[in-house]
Amino acid sequence: MKVCVFGAGNMGARITEVFLNAGHDVTMIDIKPEFTERGKTVITHDYEFLVSKGKMTAERKDELLASLKTSVDRKDAADADFIMEVILERMDLKKDLLEDLDKICPAHTIFASNTSGLSITEMAACIPHRSDKFIGCHFFNPAQIMKLVEVTRAIQTSDETFQTAFDLMASLGKTPVAVKEGPGFVVNRILIPMMNEAMGIVADGIASPADVDIAMQLGAGMKSGPLHTADLVGHDVNLAIMETLYRETGDPKYRPHPLMRQMVRAGWLGVKTGKGFFDYDGPFGKEIVKK
Repeated sequence: MKVCVFGAGNMGARITEVFLNAGHDVTMIDIKPEFTERGKTVITHDYEFLVSKGKMTAERKDELLASLKTSVDRKDAADADFIMEVILERMDLKKDLLEDLDKICPAHTIFASNTSGLSITEMAACIPHRSDKFIGCHFFNPAQIMKLVEVTRAIQTSDETFQTAFDLMASLGKTPVAVKEGPGFVVNRILIPMMNEAMGIVADGIASPADVDIAMQLGAGMKSGPLHTADLVGHDVNLAIMETLYRETGDPKYRPHPLMRQMVRAGWLGVKTGKGFFDYDGPFGKEIVKK
């Protein structure tokens, strides 16, 4: 299958990696060459790590990297069977991309979005004569490791498109779950408000971030506590999802905590900036354990 992944950031690169590993013909596209090079570097580091652990041969690494195509030209998606959109979480940018690709791609192309909270139905509506071929395929970070994909139907999505996307995700070694569109889908509708509540506990002085996480790990069986998870996701993303939940439902239980807004304003976005509820040794670095 010819797959085009739009977006070479952390998620886009890892999703590209997943398709590469499954043997698909993949082109990773972004707006600047330095972005695609950075994405290729992310994939290279992942493969080098696997080689160092004896989980991949150096020959296989070289073969996969040689097969990866990168581009800054949307027209390179002209023969794509499957489009995977992984660009910034802004509806205007996503619509602009989809409307452009609608003019470029053949009639059979399936369009999928990795959005974590924006409306799949609204995106599908911007390509009205093929909205039945639009679907959400929400991977989780880090995409090359996490097994879950939320396969989310817009109101316009056809049964054929849904089944094709669902089977494709399973063929990648993922565990797809069927979701009808609703604010936050499944995981984020549960997870992000929990993170929001954890921030409220810290803001109220009830417990420290570390103790909140320890309590939820040992008391609720979480592998990673809610605040470490929030740091991993990124507080800008957390805030955007909470705002979407609040706007779409009107329910005050989804109102973002002021502390979340403060951290975004401070640029303390978590792992991606080196500081969130915990400190990291630089952007995307390891946690600095305080003694």
